[in-house]
Amino acid sequence: MNETTDTSDAGLLDIKLLRLFELLYSTHSVTRAAEQLGQSQPTVSIWLARLRRQLNDPLFVRTPSGMQPTPRAEMLIGIVREALRSLRQLAIAQAVFDPATASRRFRICMTDASHVTLLPQLLAHVRASAPKVRLVAARIDGETAQALQSGEADLAIGLVPWLESGFYQQVLFPQDWVCLVNARHPRIGAKALGLRDYKAEAHVGIAGGTGGQLLEAALARHRIERRVQLELPGFLGLAAIVATTDLVATLPRHIGETLARTGGLTVFPCPLPVPPFTVKQHWHARYHEDPANRWLRELCARLFAARGQHAPKPVRRMASR
Repeated sequence: MNETTDTSDAGLLDIKLLRLFELLYSTHSVTRAAEQLGQSQPTVSIWLARLRRQLNDPLFVRTPSGMQPTPRAEMLIGIVREALRSLRQLAIAQAVFDPATASRRFRICMTDASHVTLLPQLLAHVRASAPKVRLVAARIDGETAQALQSGEADLAIGLVPWLESGFYQQVLFPQDWVCLVNARHPRIGAKALGLRDYKAEAHVGIAGGTGGQLLEAALARHRIERRVQLELPGFLGLAAIVATTDLVATLPRHIGETLARTGGLTVFPCPLPVPPFTVKQHWHARYHEDPANRWLRELCARLFAARGQHAPKPVRRMASR
């Protein structure tokens, strides 16, 4: 199908002709106008001829005192200057986000593990640098993609592999798997946790978390059926449960080590080979250049990128073929 041109725009003046009009009006000289435009005098003369044709008026007439405007040029100079002022503002205008004075809400989709591991640190930095900013923690679920696209949510942090075309992602840190046990566990204690122990002990299962499918797939692949005596919807209360029972919890390292520090628990490498994954931040392409969104992303990258490393550059996801 052939492209069509909107004929209503055919008579619009080129911005260089508007600039010439303004310079001729203020300098009364084709030579000085050419110098300020960085063009040769013959080129500017050609532009002036085009301008006269388009506006159907001589516009500027040569006199002993220089190029003087015609009545029509006098009538148009205000319109020309306003048009140039608007175009200049359009060229330089860029929304600015000043965290020190900004008053807005950021909605971040994250797992409840991130409520424990990431949110306290993020909140502390936001309160220090952007005291009027509010944070809202939302779930990662089937509505996350639409929320990011519509602007209802600003960012998603975690394992969100179903976000594809139209989304950017940036790696923050890697995750492998660990097991938590009571520091006074009657059979495991401080010794290494082997696969035989893992199979023999009772477990607490965590249904929440987007990485849970990796664990379940690894259990199925190795034909291991855990004896799960308690199942929790998330990580709330997990540290207290493990600290007061002999149950074993299998979970990603970041949340595992955080709970271990606060609950006096012992951390072991998971004896079951579960695939590692990376925690990333995700945002929609519509907001890639938005200064407020960029500030939030850069803050998260600075806070949560793997220790001693800079977060890799963002990558835009493309639709799967």
